[in-house]
Amino acid sequence: MTLRPPFTLLAAAAALALATCGVAHADTGKLLLTGGVSTIAGSAGGGLTPWAVIGSNATAGEVGFSGYVTRAATQDYSLNGYGVALGLHDRVELSLARQDFDASPAIALNGIAPFGVTPGQHIKMDVIGIKVKVAGDAVLNADSFMPQIAVGLEHKQTRPGSIGSVLDFLGTKTSGTDVYVSATKLLLAQSLLVNGTLRYTNANQNGLLGFGSAAPGKNSRSLQPEFSIAYLINKNLAVGAEYRFKPNNLQALGAAAGLGAALREDDWKDIFIAWAPNKNVSLTLAYVDLGRIVPGITNNRRQTGYYLSAQVAF
Repeated sequence: MTLRPPFTLLAAAAALALATCGVAHADTGKLLLTGGVSTIAGSAGGGLTPWAVIGSNATAGEVGFSGYVTRAATQDYSLNGYGVALGLHDRVELSLARQDFDASPAIALNGIAPFGVTPGQHIKMDVIGIKVKVAGDAVLNADSFMPQIAVGLEHKQTRPGSIGSVLDFLGTKTSGTDVYVSATKLLLAQSLLVNGTLRYTNANQNGLLGFGSAAPGKNSRSLQPEFSIAYLINKNLAVGAEYRFKPNNLQALGAAAGLGAALREDDWKDIFIAWAPNKNVSLTLAYVDLGRIVPGITNNRRQTGYYLSAQVAF
């Protein structure tokens, strides 16, 4: 697959960093797994929500690089993704991610109206992210009440293919930007990491179904909290859980159109286990519950399944 320009630029920047900065030395001070793993949007955190930590193994004065591939599958849907990130001096994180969502059940929408959705249609989305640490240090402040705090944004561009006619009907946009603040606290004595994120967004299903809604749906942004907790069983292994609240912008529009709760958006949640055999490789496996994704065309089934991700970091 040919890389689009944003991926090409970040790949070139990563290569330059590798050549000139000696990416993240082997004796880096970062502890295993305390830098998180790659989220579905490319930033460092859990699988579903970003943390305040800066991705890669780089500490102050270093430049680091990470890359990941992921797959999630539920009863009716699947998502493949991959991405890269740069960590600059443990202060700034730049990330790019690409998602490929198998939306095959959407062909059922042709039975509601002549939308022209083609069989086997996929929705693709690119995410450009930046995160900046503004206060604290998760490791150095582990013995105080001060968390590490970061602010970030994720600009998303959705390419819906033949489902574009459906998004036009819903009055959604195909691009949008989320802004968030994350606070991460590492309790070393308790082998515990906790994170809270507050996201300002109008994304539907993280942006895969566009942004906002025509009236009477919700078009404006809203604040949505996200939570993560991880317990470090040992230095190589962590277990945890995440809960991500969602805005549910489209349900009122669906109800007004006589579709009841067919466009309802539920909160996302997961239970995960992450294993890092060394400082450069980590694997994450999770049980995910994404609720009802467009329940009107999937018989109101809750979409539960697995999430698997592999990351390399330097």
